[in-house]
Parts: sequence; C-alpha cells; structure tokens
Amino acid sequence: MTLDYHFKVEQEAGSSTFAFFGFNGTAGVWRISAIKEAGGWDDRTTVEDMDLAVRAGLKGWKFVYVGDVKQEVSLWWKLYLLYSFFLVRKVVAHVVPFVLYCVVIPFSVLIPEIKIPAWGVVYIPTAITILYAVRNPSSIHFIPFWILFENVMSFHRTKATFIGLLELGSVNEWVVTEKLGSVSNTKPVPQILEKPRCRFWDRWTVSELLFAVFLFVCATYNLVYGSDFYFIYIYLQAITFIIVGTGFCGTSNS
Repeated sequence: MTLDYHFKVEQEAGSSTFAFFGFNGTAGVWRISAIKEAGGWDDRTTVEDMDLAVRAGLKGWKFVYVGDVKQEVSLWWKLYLLYSFFLVRKVVAHVVPFVLYCVVIPFSVLIPEIKIPAWGVVYIPTAITILYAVRNPSSIHFIPFWILFENVMSFHRTKATFIGLLELGSVNEWVVTEKLGSVSNTKPVPQILEKPRCRFWDRWTVSELLFAVFLFVCATYNLVYGSDFYFIYIYLQAITFIIVGTGFCGTSNS
C-alpha cells in the first residue's frame, strides 16, 4: 500500500502536474549534465536520492515519471536471476566460505580421516584472491587481513541468511548504518566534553568469542598432534574472531 502511494500518487501525480517529486533511487535515469549542475552525488545524508532531486529541482530541472514501461522477461531468465542472484550471491557465496574455512578445515585437524585436497584449500582460494587483488594492486598488502576478516563476515552473513530464510526472532530488526564516505575526512569531528562510561564487556558478542574458543582448541590440537601447519592459519583466524567479538573492529555506538 505504501509503495502504491509512493509511485501512483506521489510520483505519477507530481509528474502529470509538472510538480516536483522525489527521485526514486532504485530505478531512474539521469542526464549527466543535470547531476553535474546540481553539484554531483553527495554522500553526506542517508537520503541522497532525494537530496540530489531537490538540488536539481532548485536548478530548474524537471522530472518525468514513466510508469507504463514494461520489459518482457522469459521464464528462463527469471529462473536464472533467482539462481544467480538469490541462491548463489545471497546464500552460497556466504555459506560456502564460512563452512570451508571456519568449520571444515578446523574439524579436519581433529579428525585425521578427513583429508582436504590442496586445490580446495590453497589453489582455488589463492586464484580467487589474486583476481580480487588485481583490481586494486595498491592494497595488495592488506590481503591477509582482508581474508581473515572476510571469513568472520561470512559467519555473520551466514547467520543473517538463515535468520532471513527461516524468519527467526531477529528477522524484523532494522539497523541503520552510518554513511561516512569521504565526508568523514573533511568534516571536523565534534569535540566530546564528557565521554560516557562504557564497560568493555558490553561490547562483547558471545557467538564470535565461542567460535574463537573452538578455533583455538582446533589449532592447539593441530600444533601438538598434527603433522601439517593448519594451526598457523587457525590461530590467526581465532584472533580475528576475538578482535571482532570484543568490539575492537568497526564503529561503536556507546
């Protein structure tokens, strides 16, 4: 009902009467000259689409809502979209790295019968990482840290995936994240006169810390009884889980 009002009433009515209406950030076509004349896309606000529309409107630009544009999509393309976007990108891409690097490899040191081939542990992940690094060679020295923290994020994404699919308790939680962008480098940071007290354990997240304990146990077992060197990676991954679990990574709202 809200979307019907937004599109049919606000945007279509505004367009038919040649009045101003907000630009819908998820679907729209802009003239480059209009964006440049309005001052460009600004990331200082969480409503950047409306912000740009207002500034362009003040410069005299008009908007047109076209609601009768339809694109025929074949059944095969719909199935492909469901497979590639929802299944692969939203489920497989998060679950597989977490299961492999945070579950299978640590468990393999506890169960000697589990043998993981080198191509699955080293060759394919290395090739994928190199492909990512080629796009930004100036940051290649961050790759080891990126891999470790990306594995922790795969834990969060896997948890979020199953919460969403199974509609568990926190599925309807809405968290607004900060949009800092380049503004954080230009705007002066306001001075805080009195810092509120924050107990360090208030920042702890139990799931990451429990997983870190599990990884430490696996790494220590591999160090004492194993014949390979998985413990080096597992120790580093456990430390990364501790860093995230104790709140020393990211922004704090306290």
